[in-house]
Order: sequence, then C-alpha cells, then structure tokens
Amino acid sequence: MGHFFSRKGIHQNADRSRRRSRPLRGKVVPPRHRSCFLRGPCMLCFLVHSASPSAREEQPPPPAHRDSPPPPLLYASLKAPEERAARRLLRLSPLAAAAWEARSRRGRRLLLSGLLFPSLPPPPPPPPPPRGFLAPALQTGEASAEMVCKRKGVGLPACPPCKQPRCAPGTGVGAESPSPPPEAAGCQQGALPESHLCPLPCASDCAKLEASLKDPGGEEGGGRGAPPSESASQLPELGGREKQESREPDCEEPPENPGDCCPEPQPPSPDINQLPPSILLKIFSNLSLNERCLSASLVCKYWRDLCLDFQFWKQLDLSSRQQVTDELLEKIASRSQNITEINISDCRNISDTGVCVLAFRCPGLLRYTAYRCKQLSDTSIIAVASQCPQLQKVHVGNQDKLTDEGLKQLGSKCRELKDIHFGQCYKISDEGMIVIAKGCLKLQRIYMQENKSVTDQSVKAFAEHCPQLQYVGFMGCSVTSKGVIHLTNLRNLSSLDLRHITELDNETVMEIVKRCKNLASLNLCLNWIINDRCVEVIAKEGQNLKELYLVSCKITDYALIAIGRYSMTIETVDVGWCKEITDQGATQIAQSSKSLRYLGLMRCDKVNEVTVEQLVQQHPHITFSTVLQDCKRTLERAYQMGWTPNTSTDSKLLP
Repeated sequence: MGHFFSRKGIHQNADRSRRRSRPLRGKVVPPRHRSCFLRGPCMLCFLVHSASPSAREEQPPPPAHRDSPPPPLLYASLKAPEERAARRLLRLSPLAAAAWEARSRRGRRLLLSGLLFPSLPPPPPPPPPPRGFLAPALQTGEASAEMVCKRKGVGLPACPPCKQPRCAPGTGVGAESPSPPPEAAGCQQGALPESHLCPLPCASDCAKLEASLKDPGGEEGGGRGAPPSESASQLPELGGREKQESREPDCEEPPENPGDCCPEPQPPSPDINQLPPSILLKIFSNLSLNERCLSASLVCKYWRDLCLDFQFWKQLDLSSRQQVTDELLEKIASRSQNITEINISDCRNISDTGVCVLAFRCPGLLRYTAYRCKQLSDTSIIAVASQCPQLQKVHVGNQDKLTDEGLKQLGSKCRELKDIHFGQCYKISDEGMIVIAKGCLKLQRIYMQENKSVTDQSVKAFAEHCPQLQYVGFMGCSVTSKGVIHLTNLRNLSSLDLRHITELDNETVMEIVKRCKNLASLNLCLNWIINDRCVEVIAKEGQNLKELYLVSCKITDYALIAIGRYSMTIETVDVGWCKEITDQGATQIAQSSKSLRYLGLMRCDKVNEVTVEQLVQQHPHITFSTVLQDCKRTLERAYQMGWTPNTSTDSKLLP
C-alpha cells in the first residue's frame, strides 16, 4: 500500500522517463536526490523527501513571528490526492497536523518505522521519556540525520540478530539509556544515528488536540493563541496506544539492563564424570570384580579406563570362574604385572602352565590361594616359590598331587612366608613340613586338616622354630598329647584348633590354657575325653579366652554352670550335640554369665524348646541356637529382604 502514498521510486521512474522519447504532458518531474535503500517506493519514507531540488542543503528556517502563519507541513509538497490520503492514514486534521509538525520541528524527528510510540507526559514532575526502539532523541537544534528505510536486511551490514524489547522504559530525552550488551552494540554500529521517534497520535488524541488549540474566542492558532510548539508541549498524554500495547502478551517490561532480556543459560546438570579421577577410583574400589568388569566398565570408555587402573588389578579374586583359562590368566598377568594377591580356587580350566606364566610375569606376588585345584601339581607351587621370593601366604588345600617336593621349595626360597594352609593334601608328610618349619621362621598361621602323614614331629618342629605362631590347627591329624604339649612354648598363641584329636587328654589341654595366657579361642570339638573338670579349669585359667567350642564332648550341666560362674570373658559357648545338657544348665549359664553373647544348643535333645523361648524373651542380648530358633531367624532375614511365601503350590494341592 505504500506505493500509493509515497513518491515514485527514483530508479523505476527515472528509467521509465529515459525510455520516453517525448516529455510528459505538462508535468515536470523534480530530480530525486534522496533515495531509499529499497529499490522502489516505500510508505515509510514519503515524509522524508523534500519537494525542492535543494533539499540536500536545507537552510534553517527564519525565526517565526508571533503573528506569522505556521510553517508549511513537511508533506505539504505532496499533491492534493496524496496529501488527503496521508491525512486519512495518520487521521490528522489540518490543525492537528500543523501542531504535530511544529512539535516535530524542534528535533526534526521523523517517522522511520510503522511502530511508533506514546508521547511525553505533562510536567511536573519531569516527564518520563517516551518509549522507542532506538536510542535517546537528539537535542533541539541538531541536524536531522540522513533518513533511511528500516526494512529488515536493506542496506545494513550482516550481523547476528539482536533481541530488543518492544517497550523499553526509561529511554528518551533527558534519560540515560542503559548500555546495550556487547552483541547488541555490535549490531547498532552500522545502524542509523541515535534518534528518538515521535509518537503517532490516534484519532481520539487528535480531537483533544484540536480542542486544546482553540482559544476561548474560538480562534484557531491566531495571534493571541499560543504558538503550535507551546500547544504541543501541553498535549495530553497519548496513553490509548500505550495501554493497548501494554496488554499485549509480547510487551513485557524489560530489566534495567537490556542484556538481561536474554535468559541466562541454565547451569549444567551434575555429572559424576566431573569428579576427580581419584574419587571415582575410590568409589570403584568398593565394587567387586564382577561389578567392575561386567557393569561399570561397560558404561563408557572413561569408566572402562578407570576400571583398568592398576590398583584394581593388584588383588584378583577369580575363584569359581570356569571361563578363566591359561590364556586369560596370561593376558591378565601381561597387562598388570604388579599383582600382589590372586585367588584361583575352583578354577578347573587352569593348568600348571598358566600358573607358571603368572609367577614369571608377577614376581611381586605376596598371597597365592588355590583351593580344590586338583589338576595342579608340584610344578605350579615350585614356580611360585622360585619366581616370587617375597611370598607371604600360600593356601593350597585339597590338592591331591601336591607332595613334599613343593613344600621343600617353599621352605628353602620363601623366607617371608607367614601363613600356610595344606589341609587335605594327603601326600604331605613330616618331611616337607619340617623343612618349612626350619626355613620359614616368621610363620604366624599354620592349618592342617586330615593330613594323616603329619605327626607329632611336625608339631614339635613348628613349636621350636616358629616362635611367632599365633594360629595353629591340626584337625584330624595323627597328633597326640605328646606333640601338643610342645605348643606350650608358644607365648603368642591366640587360637588353637584341636578338633578330632583322638589321643588328647584333659591334662594337656589344661596345661596349654594355663601357660598360653593370650589364648582367645579354643576348639575341642569331637574330643570325647574332654569332661566337666577340664572345662572348669579352662573357665578359671583362661583369662583372655572368648570362644570355647565343645561340640560332641562328654560334658553335663555342671560345665555350663562353671563357665557362667567363673569366667568373665567367654562370649561364645557351643555345646551342640551334648546329650547331657538340660534346661537347668542353659538357664543357669544365661542368668549367671555377664559376658555370654552366644549359646549353641543344637540337637541338645533334653533342652525344651519352651524353655528356650522363655530365655530368648528374658535375655535378648544372648543368641540361642537351636533348630527352631535358627529357622525363625532365617525367615526373618528373608522377610526383611523382601521374600514372600508362594501359596500357589499349596492351593493346587487342595481338593
């Protein structure tokens, strides 16, 4: 629609006039010196261009006399049809247009876009600046800048778009405009000079304007009337358009700083990978090998690298993994050569070759465990003893092929050995055990089980050459009281396991308890010769004794009464399968003992279950072990873990 109200475009009309061979009939087209950046007529620029050819060198107007008529309007040079159309568009009467032109002449503020805004409020107080999209208005007397069309993307350098508020409060004459953000300032460098846009009045405001310009005598703009400039300063606030725009959802009051219009980026969500690697390694150290290898390492490459950290491969528990073979063991050893502890118990696919490679690649191995690896022989234990001289722990129980040759290599090359376990290695004899006892003087723990070829000579050798022994176990071995009596020389002995020693007498046991003052645990199960007298001495002499196991011993209620009466340290007593124990003994020890925490009564048939229920209620700090009580505790733990009984099978059995 701007083609009807603006002057004809320079380029289009000029080219058309050049093509004409004869001049226009009685029409003279004035030269166009000011052109819009657009390639054609523009509705927004029809007030900008002047009618005279010398509009580029426009002289300031002479001072107006009080009685002189108002200066001509800026669009008075338009033709009559265009002038009428412009007035209809702006909804201005001739009188209102004259006042509007007088007001805008002060700053030569002209329209640059179709979005124009409310006027200044009347003083006092100082008027709040009118709103506009551009910067504050130029002061009075400044020359009007070259006017250009504000159509988007025409004649302006390319720059990223800047979001600007529609209604910017606090901008205008006499008000400081907040500094734009850096990106907005970059966009405004190539734009027009800062200027304020005069608001466009609406129809209701034009009527008020005409009424205010009329004097009491009915004269409009006469000699006694106020000049148009003064009348314009007293215009009422044009708030109709502002109120209408204030209700628009897009018109929001921006913050004091225009840079705050853009919402701040939300802080990134917390990421566990932002933690230092040391903390992540500490977290992963609480995971088992399965959880690290089969779960955590599959999350991402970063976690995979952390799970391959050398500290996680120092202690390897590969027990009961049938997929572990010699090749896999070789790869693990080649990748992490600082393995200090490994457990390959129940790994039936590992042979002596894999263990030899492991020993060769990991000379710093300290603890070696291989229970129930029946396929291994002396070759593996010899390789470990030869390549790992700092070895401290060897647990190779239940290996049928292990002989004294492997034990000799351990005794001669592993001087730092402290813990050995050769239970159920039936081919081991005193020959290999004596070599270990003489070569490994730092031994602290030794456990033998069902080694029928181990006799009192081995017990004597360990008692004489290994004074640091703390734990000694010869369960089911061919040991008698003659060999056990040598254990009284072990002043640091704290745990003694003498289960199923067929030729063990009460005097030997009492002598050991008297001389080994640090003894804390004594296991005499399956020794029918142990009687009430021996238990009474143990209760009196065992000053630091805390655990006493008397399963299947020949004792009665008197033994339990003696423990409750004389011992102030014993916490655990197990008298299961003792057929002579009755309700009296269980009740007396529970009432008299101040240190008792566990009482084992499994298969004590003379102990009534009702009595046990009463003892449970009366002594909640003591755990009573019977068949019924153990079943109840098992069900309670199952319910706590979320187990629920399945009654579907029971319902199917019902008719």
